[in-house]
Amino acid sequence: MTVQAGRAGAGRRRRGGFTRAMAWASLLALGFAFTTPALAQNAALKALIEQQQRVQWEDQFDTTMPALSLIESTAPTLSPDTASHVEYAIQRYSDIVRRGGWPRVSSPRRAMRLGTRDENVVTLRRRLMASDDLEQTAGLSDTFDSYVDAAVRRFQIRHGLTPDGVVGQSTLVAMNVPAAVRLSQLETNLVRLRSMSGFLGDRYVMVNIPAAEIEAVEDGRVRSRHTAVVGKIDRQTPILNSAIYELNFNPYWTVPKSIIRKDLIPKMNEDPRYLEKNRIRIFDWHGNELTWQQIDWSTDEATQFKFRQEPGDINSLGSVRINFHNQHQVYLHDTPSKTLFGSDYRFHSSGCVRVQNVRELITWLLQSTTPDWSRARVDQTIRSGAREDVRLKTKIPLYMTYVTAWSNADGVVHFRDDIYNRDGLATGVAGESLAYQ
Repeated sequence: MTVQAGRAGAGRRRRGGFTRAMAWASLLALGFAFTTPALAQNAALKALIEQQQRVQWEDQFDTTMPALSLIESTAPTLSPDTASHVEYAIQRYSDIVRRGGWPRVSSPRRAMRLGTRDENVVTLRRRLMASDDLEQTAGLSDTFDSYVDAAVRRFQIRHGLTPDGVVGQSTLVAMNVPAAVRLSQLETNLVRLRSMSGFLGDRYVMVNIPAAEIEAVEDGRVRSRHTAVVGKIDRQTPILNSAIYELNFNPYWTVPKSIIRKDLIPKMNEDPRYLEKNRIRIFDWHGNELTWQQIDWSTDEATQFKFRQEPGDINSLGSVRINFHNQHQVYLHDTPSKTLFGSDYRFHSSGCVRVQNVRELITWLLQSTTPDWSRARVDQTIRSGAREDVRLKTKIPLYMTYVTAWSNADGVVHFRDDIYNRDGLATGVAGESLAYQ
């Protein structure tokens, strides 16, 4: 028997002869301890699937795949070094453009994913190699193997997409933005990053609007990152520099006049019980409460009154509001609509910024300026439902920025859609996205 035949036979034995006894032996070796039959069955099934996947996709160039861990960096987006990293990225992308860019990946009959065998996978590999998401030594097979899967996930993370490894419509749109457009994005954002490369404070909060992401930065390192939901295209979150000075626990929500006009009046015309269902009360500006029947909903009369939503589980601000000085009547806050944080598209608010895992952020805000506030006290205050306002002893700088392209020290280049069309490109990224939909 030849060496190659022996290896092939061993591979068939590994794939075809993975017995139940071998599965349980693997589980015992991993140290599983079971307390109920149901738990044992679920854990065994999960471990078996994972073991079979590892065997099925075993090959010889796993060490060449760039580590996904390099994509996330503790360096802040507004690091003093970010501009120099972007300058290097501009050189790389200029070379890509000079070489003709990257190929356009055609839309297959169904989404490409792990295990797919399709001629489009060959083009997909070339596309991922061009942007250094897949190693040049990975080959041009038409099989979507584990290394293409890892490369797709890397690409998705760099572009703010859900890293599921599936080449669906949103991933195809991002892949097919031309290299020349990405180069222009880098050049445009270099100017922005240079303007923000000075000392921003020992501790500060940065909201990157097109990335829909928040960074809490301390001593030049990111202490925590938070997914955000920011303003719709027609109700944009403003770009500004300010300072956080106060937290409102279990807050009331006073409905802004713009939302009364655009949202509340239409909803009341559809359903007169809308205010009651959402625990919103009406007051005149002398503090007298009114009923909904006292207002003419066929006009803008409602904008002359104050609408206040009571604290609670359905309050639009959630459990806490984070105040900072600004003329736009916007703020950071929690939200009862947690599912929006899991979406690739997080531009749903009326200008304010909703914060995922807000308790971690407010605990960090409080601990250095108001040390008697621990995480346990934060949790207890929210759990109590009682209204409480806390002024920070030291204000925390806040920067609400618009960065659609940046790079970290490991050379990983990130891009986001120019959702508000502020990059000034002749064919902007948002326009490219629409062209491929």
